[in-house]
Amino acid sequence: MDTIIRAARPRAVFSPDHEAFRDSFRRFVEKEIVPHHRQWEREGIVPRELWRKAGAQGFLCPMLPEEYGGAGGDFGFSAVVIEELARANATGVAFQLHSDIVVPYIQAYATEARKCEWLPRMASGEMIGAIAMTEPGMGSDLKAVRATARKEGDSWVINGAKTFISSGQNAGLVIVVCKTDPAAGRKGVSLIAVEEGTPGFTKGRKLEKIGLHAQDTSELFFEDVRVPLDHLIGEEGGGFRHLMHQLPQERLVIAVRAATSMEAMLEETIAYTKSRPVFGQTVFDFQVHRFKLAEAKAEIGMFRVYLDDCLARHLRGELSAEDAAAAKLLGTEMQNKWLDAFLQMHGGYGFMAEYAIGRAWADARVGRIYGGSSEVMKEIIARSL
Repeated sequence: MDTIIRAARPRAVFSPDHEAFRDSFRRFVEKEIVPHHRQWEREGIVPRELWRKAGAQGFLCPMLPEEYGGAGGDFGFSAVVIEELARANATGVAFQLHSDIVVPYIQAYATEARKCEWLPRMASGEMIGAIAMTEPGMGSDLKAVRATARKEGDSWVINGAKTFISSGQNAGLVIVVCKTDPAAGRKGVSLIAVEEGTPGFTKGRKLEKIGLHAQDTSELFFEDVRVPLDHLIGEEGGGFRHLMHQLPQERLVIAVRAATSMEAMLEETIAYTKSRPVFGQTVFDFQVHRFKLAEAKAEIGMFRVYLDDCLARHLRGELSAEDAAAAKLLGTEMQNKWLDAFLQMHGGYGFMAEYAIGRAWADARVGRIYGGSSEVMKEIIARSL
């Protein structure tokens, strides 16, 4: 399947080093992830041992400088990891959240001492990262967070609750979005890191979801949690600005996954419709399905060209927040549309969890919500008009 896609559309955004890394990581996915992912979906969590295996082979934090345990690569290596996990429909393996969303906050804003303490452990897979933004009753409005942190002597004291936190059960380090000055609105938002096992920090229930069943998603609670003052990530009161600076990459991560998911499910659906007999011919033989698949190939191919341009601009440090929002908006909306159409072509089998299309369809629905909803993406784009 991958040969078909890349032969028709050479992807200049990736170098020979990226493609060699892809081959290596694909073998890792096929050996260590694909045979076990259905069991992890039933268990609702990916074992921490997988993270340590990935770290030992250099597949975590590929953009992290070598002095902190990383490979010193660029975002192209991260995109390869995201694509290969999406191609295998391994939606429970949240390497991209850890490597490309959480770690950049530590790398960019933590003190040097904390970088040296945490980043090597995160690159090795010993410490898994999460970021706690969302609170009960609060959606995408980050300046409205109610969790608080106050200074007492040489400590921050954190109180509050978070929900829908990806990797919440596995997390060894959580970046908590909280208010250090509740009266200052967005200028009172700060980011503070809390390690697993800190007194007062507890992990609530593992939440049941309609998709992403292998990805642990949790409630987190903070009751008079004390951490040293140097657990502050960035500037006090600068949390909202730090979030806005890092969120475009998070949205690009989601768009990359959406594109590869569509490509993989298109090829799977073409193969299925050509093999599935109905009324004396195959499903593919019906013009209504052939034309729909042709439309899908054209539209998905068009999005891939746009996305690769966004990737190239991000590698040059030129991707704007508006373009990242557009990539996420278009990618996730298109993914939901086409995966629904592909499921329909599978008939009743598409609704069975044993078929990849059904699981991919359910997993894709959250793409229009997390990382900022589609409505928020439209608002961001509209501001630039």
